[in-house]
Formats: sequence, structure tokens, C-alpha cells
Amino acid sequence: MRVAIVGASGAVGQEFLRVLEERNFPLDELVLFGSSRSAGRKYTFRGKEIEVKLLQHNDDFKDIDIAFTSAGGSISLEYADTITKYGAVMIDNSSAFRMENDIPLVVPEVNPEDALNRPRNIIANPNCTTIQMVVALKAIENLTHIKRVHVSTYQAASGAGAAAMQELHDQYRQVLNHEPVTVNKFAYQLAYNLIPQIDSFTDNGYTKEEMKMYNETRKIMHSDIQVSAMCVRVPALRSHSESIWIETERPVSIEEAREAFDKGDGLILMDNPAKQEYPMPLFLAGKDPVYVGRIRKDLTNENGLAFWIVGDQIKKGAALNAVQIAEYLIKVKNIG
Repeated sequence: MRVAIVGASGAVGQEFLRVLEERNFPLDELVLFGSSRSAGRKYTFRGKEIEVKLLQHNDDFKDIDIAFTSAGGSISLEYADTITKYGAVMIDNSSAFRMENDIPLVVPEVNPEDALNRPRNIIANPNCTTIQMVVALKAIENLTHIKRVHVSTYQAASGAGAAAMQELHDQYRQVLNHEPVTVNKFAYQLAYNLIPQIDSFTDNGYTKEEMKMYNETRKIMHSDIQVSAMCVRVPALRSHSESIWIETERPVSIEEAREAFDKGDGLILMDNPAKQEYPMPLFLAGKDPVYVGRIRKDLTNENGLAFWIVGDQIKKGAALNAVQIAEYLIKVKNIG
């Protein structure tokens, strides 16, 4: 099993290295690719140094079984044919292919079988906020159909990459030292602030990030579910949080919902208001599951349910989800 990571030096690329090592992924050789800025860098994997190769249009992917790509949508579009030409399965973390009809959009806890039908040998990794939401929604969908979702996201700086995380660090230091605040990665200063915009606005007033949650959820869940999202950047460093309200076809009791979340694949129930126990991003960075808490009935709708979730955006929201897809393909002997 030969595995490649494209975009090895980025935040998600580095997370791929950690996740593959943590999970003892069954590979025989790991090949790292990057831009001209990254080529030549060396990273340690399983005690061995691996040098990043320059990504080029050549035959470097001839013997690759799985390629995890996380170098941006334009790179994914440009290099897709080069990567898949000799049969490598490309698991892409960008938004480039997510809504293409002939490319599956997969969250292993929800729709793993979709990964088996890949005419172009490409599998798309969903948006980070969508991933953690549908993992939670699946637990309730197993009980009764979810008709409608309202979600507000509280997205950490990590969603904009390693440089954005560093900028948040720098901004807090600069504010405390009464220095001019550096603003590059976001439209405004993020430290001590909230920014109610992630990605650019579309004609309907929603941002692209918000529309991803609408469109991707329907594709992943094979559902007519309606999703209305409000995505907000918050000055947390890592791990996204979401406040979710759902309307189901029949009423779901608190006890029923708690049991469903407790048994749900990829979920951890953390819901004890009496002891002030609920998910918080500060304490859940680096964790694999999606954590669920603050479960309660909606006061205005008999079929309404509200809850709060937290998940690590770089891990489950990106690298881990992609690796789990590959693990599924290996498990069902559909690759390698």
C-alpha cells in the first residue's frame, strides 16, 4: 500500500501525518508532495525522515494507491487527472469536486457505501462544519426523518489554516502590548471579536460556507432536508462549535435523543447540566469524535429539538474523515 499526501506542509497535511501514525494506517510507503516553497522540506513519519517532492505533471503517482489531497481547490482541479491516471484513489479535502454528480461526498459514519461508486476515482471530503453536523444528525435520522435544520456555527481560526491560527496568537499579543494589530487572514481583527462572515457572499445573502452546509448535507444524507446556516468566525484557536435546532417528522424525547447520541457512531455524549458538563472547543482540540451536549426540547415546536456540538476542524473536519474513508475502502477490499 503506497500512500501520498499532496499539500504535506499545510495544517491539514501535517494533521494527515499525525492521523496516519496515530491510527497505524496500513501503508508500506508514504510519499509527500508540495509546492516549490515546500519541496525539499523533511518530515518524520514512523521514525523515518521523508522529503517533500515537488508536485508535477509526471508519472510520480503511477504506483500510488491512495492520494490524500489538501492543497486547495485550484491544485486539486489542475492535478486530478495526473493523480488518478494510473488508478490512484484521490480523496480530496478541497471544495473543488463536492457537488459533482459523479463524485461521491462521504462521511464514513453516514454514507460510507457512496465511496464505492467513484467513476473518476475521486472521493470528496465534505466541508468541516458539514462533517461534524451530519455525524450528529445521522443519530436522529435513524429514529425519524429530519425535515429542517437551523444551525449557527462558531468556527475557530484553524478553519482558515495554520497562518490564521498564528495571526490570532499574534493579535492577542499585539492588543495586550498596545501594538498595531496585524490583519491579513480575515477581513477584520479576530482577537476579542466575532466575524459573521466565512467565505464570500452569494446572491441570496448567504455566504458560500453557509450554502455548502445546505447543499452538502442533502447530498451526503440523500435527503430532502432543509438547512439554514449562519457561519461565524470566533476567536477560538482550534475546534468548531455548532448550535443546532432540528424539526423531525415525529416528536423525539430528550431521553430518546440522548440514547441515540450516546450510541451514535463517531459521537460522544457530554451532557450533564447539573455539573456544568458540555462540549467546549478549548478542551476538545485534537480529539477524534464529535461531542454532543445541551440537548433540550424546543419550546415553540413539539417536533423541535436543540443541541450543541463541538468537533476538531482539522482532525474530524478534515484529515481524520479522509483517512476513515480510506480505511473503509481497505476494510471492504475495494482498494489496494
